[in-house]
Amino acid sequence: MSAQRPTWLSDPDHCLRIGVPAGEFDAYVSYAQRSAPVVIVLHEIFGINADMRATCDELASAGFTAICPDLFWRQERNIDFSSWSQAEWNKGLALYRAFDLDEGVRDIAAAAATGRGLDRANGNVGVMGFCLGGLLTFLTACRSQINAAVAWHGGRTEEFLAEAASLSAPMLMHLAGDDEFIPAEAQRRIREALQPLPHVEIHTYPGCHHAFARHTGTHYDAAAAALANGRTRAFLRGHLY
Repeated sequence: MSAQRPTWLSDPDHCLRIGVPAGEFDAYVSYAQRSAPVVIVLHEIFGINADMRATCDELASAGFTAICPDLFWRQERNIDFSSWSQAEWNKGLALYRAFDLDEGVRDIAAAAATGRGLDRANGNVGVMGFCLGGLLTFLTACRSQINAAVAWHGGRTEEFLAEAASLSAPMLMHLAGDDEFIPAEAQRRIREALQPLPHVEIHTYPGCHHAFARHTGTHYDAAAAALANGRTRAFLRGHLY
């Protein structure tokens, strides 16, 4: 499934190495055309796949340098799974279940530090993630110093709401009204805990399912995705420029 080496790893314009005490891992990077803030893009259980690379490229076109780090590198490096393959779904879920969230947050902080040090970076760093990456966005915003956070349908966020007391970065959160992985009760708890915070903005998309903005997803909703992406870019511009 991930035996074939992704071609971007051999492209110096798109491959970035990030060092941590345990070693080094790869990240896909898409550079803005000028000095710009950095957005760390956190993948789903499918790794740095075509959808995540397209997300980075779109952010670069919108004026952000986007870095998508390999979150699963300690288990299996540089996976590139399809959401259409049941076998790859199963492998991704197994990686997710074995994933250490605390190590993941530390790796993301290292990616943010690397981003700040890039030649064309303006010093401001945001974090944006989807599903597993959405949860990690919330945890990173609570545990480290970033300038803005955008969490898309972060599974299990309701389990970590006690950490919201440490959330100081502006946060935008997207929730799917009919999310099959984040039930209504979980969404209620998230809204009750976070909406009173003055620096948190939550939008719910009625009738949408999980991963409604994934380019190749079964439940892709073009109108909702366009609305959420527009809100995201305006939010990031407002807090990172």
